[in-house]
Amino acid sequence: MPLFRRRSGGDGAQDRAGWFGRGRSTAEAPAAGPAPAAPGAAARLDPALGDETVRRVLNQAAAGDWAALRPALEAASGDGAALVSLVGAVSDTAGSEEWSARAVAADPEDTLALLVSGARHITWGWEARSSARAKNVSEAQWKLFHERLETAEEQLLEVAEREPSWLAPWYFLQISARGISLGPEIATCRFEAAVRRDPAHLSSHRQRLQQLCAKWGGSHDEMHEFARSSMLAAPEGSPLGELVVLAHLERWLDLPDGEDHAYLTSPTVLGEIQEAAFRSVLHADFTPTRGWQATFNTFAMAFSLADQPKTARLLFDALDGMVTESPWHYLSGDPVKAFKSHSARAAAAY
Repeated sequence: MPLFRRRSGGDGAQDRAGWFGRGRSTAEAPAAGPAPAAPGAAARLDPALGDETVRRVLNQAAAGDWAALRPALEAASGDGAALVSLVGAVSDTAGSEEWSARAVAADPEDTLALLVSGARHITWGWEARSSARAKNVSEAQWKLFHERLETAEEQLLEVAEREPSWLAPWYFLQISARGISLGPEIATCRFEAAVRRDPAHLSSHRQRLQQLCAKWGGSHDEMHEFARSSMLAAPEGSPLGELVVLAHLERWLDLPDGEDHAYLTSPTVLGEIQEAAFRSVLHADFTPTRGWQATFNTFAMAFSLADQPKTARLLFDALDGMVTESPWHYLSGDPVKAFKSHSARAAAAY
């Protein structure tokens, strides 16, 4: 795999980015922080990111055991980010549309079951659409995609009405709105609804960044302005600095080979990436939360692509081989392979 070449696929890669941009979040709640890497730590893609609560929920979802799974969601319902995380993990589980539909049918008043079903319909919709280029998606695929997202809309809006304080429905509604092109006004309202409930919610900010990307009807200027203003409005040590890096990676994706590398290594862009790191992951006040590995992976890839292997090494060491699918899917269909190639290059810089 070429170290600095983007994964081929054109619009297909861009479309995958639109889905992965939802964050694949594990809960943004206090968790164990980064520790020095063990020598030779094996790179691995762990959907639970080492979190045993998430792992248990994933196992219960895979088994279709709603009775066992529900108490964990109920316990998290008072923590918006935690509930988003757990429901997001469940929504990625194949077959969860079947048992969640049964749970809703068995108890229509169970709002948690309705939330899970709505979130799953979003993932299920993207599965129907596939990661193919838009021009290669069949009419039948588009129809199924929209049907599933429309079901998600109906269910998640009902959740939002029943539980006005919950962040989760507004987080997921940002994704469905983008998928079925409800327009900028609705997208803005849904982001604002999410951050009213949790102003620092990183995953909701990631969704807003995706909405402002040129590929979703925004512009590079809007995207960069949002990323930078969000970072500067947050206290130093906030993970929202990741938004600046994500915006530069989105711009990098839009550039042809050759220009992309020149862009990331330009003094202006490199300076902004460094500033974002020192205001977030490399700041003394940075407090790791559950899911911090996704942010570290983003910074590690950006610094490696920008020919800053020593700074990348700091982040790779902290990750101890923990790979997240995003953003490495931009480089390869095998995120672990991409991670290993870049971490090896960073290690060789010493």
